Amino acid sequence: MFLLVLAACSGSNESNGDNGSSTDNGSSAGSDDEQVTVDFMHLWPSGSAEQHNMIVGDIISDFESQNPNVKVETEVLSVEQYRERLQILASSNNLPDVGMTWAAGALEPFARGNQFAVIDDMLDVEFSETFIPGTVEAFSYNEQTYALPLELNIAPIYYNTEIFAEHGLDVPETFEEFKNVVQTLADNGVTPITVGNRDAWTGSLWYMYLADRIGGPDTLTNAINRTGTFEDPALIQAAEELQNLVEMNAFIRGFNGLSNDEAKGPFMNNQAAMYLMGSWELPNFTTNETVPQEFRDAIDFFKFPMVEGGQGDINSFVGGPGVGLFVAENSDVKDEAKAFLKFFVEEWGKRSVEDAGVIPATMVDTSTLDLPEMYIDVLDELNNASNITLYADVQMSSSVAQVHLNMIQALFGEQVTPEEFAERHEEALSSED
Repeated sequence: MFLLVLAACSGSNESNGDNGSSTDNGSSAGSDDEQVTVDFMHLWPSGSAEQHNMIVGDIISDFESQNPNVKVETEVLSVEQYRERLQILASSNNLPDVGMTWAAGALEPFARGNQFAVIDDMLDVEFSETFIPGTVEAFSYNEQTYALPLELNIAPIYYNTEIFAEHGLDVPETFEEFKNVVQTLADNGVTPITVGNRDAWTGSLWYMYLADRIGGPDTLTNAINRTGTFEDPALIQAAEELQNLVEMNAFIRGFNGLSNDEAKGPFMNNQAAMYLMGSWELPNFTTNETVPQEFRDAIDFFKFPMVEGGQGDINSFVGGPGVGLFVAENSDVKDEAKAFLKFFVEEWGKRSVEDAGVIPATMVDTSTLDLPEMYIDVLDELNNASNITLYADVQMSSSVAQVHLNMIQALFGEQVTPEEFAERHEEALSSED
């Protein structure tokens, strides 16, 4: 279980670097006439992450203007392409100088393999205190820090208020009420929920919430860390309830063949009523001017409903730190790469709130900012969360995570029973004991 207590917050191609000149924020990069290049790889394409991509471009431009001897070259990929590319580059020991990574189990093999540089030397007291407690620790292994977090997220259910109103539906507070909403929408020819389960981490969010609401916040995490088991009755029941939703036609047709970006389309086009996703999507519902204002005005969110008789808490969320930035251990321009990483983290914290409506991993005073109401509401939920459980595939080792994602697809596709789903997880986890 990943617990975060938030005191105050608010909220394409290659690269390299060398030497040292001070910037306004204390980072340093090349100081003599030698031109160096820092390769930077990220996963925010302009098409699917317009606001993020715009801020990245601005930060790079500012860094280059303050460090004229350093050129930052970028390679930009979609999330799934990025995952594959990162593995390929790691296998050939050819990682970019700076790149993005996920926390915990996803980071561990790169740390064990000495492919990410230890960056504790960057974390002086003043800089360390800018991060929300618990976020940097998520990117540590053996008490050493291998990346710095950019985001902090929770995953609510976004819904179209106009579709709900058209069908006389209220926000559900219990799972039975939720199923009634699903049934009403399905009976009236409306897609209740869109999910792109070809990227099976999206389907995992649904399973995780059901596991939380039925078994409580510790049950799934205990099964992963081996103090519990996936054959816990609550985890099997969560799988059963998920398949019940499938049988009710709760999810968009062809969900197992759709990517997350493809599945998001029907929600953005008023063709699906609900979409469970991380708060990194907030810009599309608040500040993204390329999205019609009429649509943005119609979107709200609610917390995953309670399951009658379950051990869960309505204020418990799936979420945690999003991506963080690493420096490659074998970078030829490590000083410049670290300077760029620090500059990026600091500037992202300043700009992501107001310019994109993103919740950063660094603490920002929002009291003087004019922010969208939904952003403030999500931020309040995050601040008041009783628990935040880190994404299951991120908690797991890469090999077990792949089994988990395969089983999520099989569960949605009704190719395994809930009991078989649990057994496959146990087999994968036990093989690592």
